[in-house]
Amino acid sequence: MANHQSSIKRIRQIQKRKLHNRYYAKTARNAVRKLRATTEKSVAVEMLPKVSAMLDKLAKRNIIHKNKASNLKSKLAVYINKLA
Repeated sequence: MANHQSSIKRIRQIQKRKLHNRYYAKTARNAVRKLRATTEKSVAVEMLPKVSAMLDKLAKRNIIHKNKASNLKSKLAVYINKLA
């Protein structure tokens, strides 16, 4: 267990930030799943900018890696282009 006051505070801050990051990462993953489940092209095209922005924000804040965000956005764009 931590002995110093600063390390105890740091542990509290890390736990709070971890919970915050987990919420936003999970929200983005659910948005990606929802977009992949969509079969209408018009709805998917409308959703893509919002999901892309979420992924970019996660990458900017180092919650996910920037290459992972790029790969997800690319795969989503390919999926939408294949929709009829």
